[in-house]
Amino acid sequence: MRAVRVEATLWTVTTHEISADAVVALLDSFDEVGVDVCVGGGWGVDANLRRQTRPHSDLDLWLPADHFDRAVVALVAVGVDRLYPWGDDRPWNFVLHDGARRRVDLHVFEAAEEGMLHYGGRVGETFPSVALDGHGEIAGRPLRCEDPGWSLRWHTGYPPRVVDHHDVAALCSTFGFDPPPGFGC
Repeated sequence: MRAVRVEATLWTVTTHEISADAVVALLDSFDEVGVDVCVGGGWGVDANLRRQTRPHSDLDLWLPADHFDRAVVALVAVGVDRLYPWGDDRPWNFVLHDGARRRVDLHVFEAAEEGMLHYGGRVGETFPSVALDGHGEIAGRPLRCEDPGWSLRWHTGYPPRVVDHHDVAALCSTFGFDPPPGFGC
């Protein structure tokens, strides 16, 4: 492990770290094969903020199920071609990696009734498609990302890590949200 200083905060980073340039290259690879992804997680927060605020160990991507085959082609083309077993892997949410530093956490969804998306198997979750209608940028590249309010919502509901406190505080201070229970912004 190594320590990285970003915005006067000490972060401990594992051997997995995906840079802004790597994110842009992956997004370009998806564009080349017509895959429409939405950036989520920590990079989604930074995309909404339009600046990188901390190191990231992975890239969370929302992926339409009907783009899955093309997404695999794009990922293999850039060497992200290995499963990275995670404790809560499911057929609609799993991590791929390149054997080195880049990890991609895929969140596969399907269209549901009008204006809604379905995430998960038979016992999944349905949410409005506007949740994935945010607009941001990473390293100057415009992209689609989680809506800031939904990004805040998805950073709760589980025991928060240091990075979650950081991301929630950044969203609250930038977009004027009230801090959710358990978070002091």
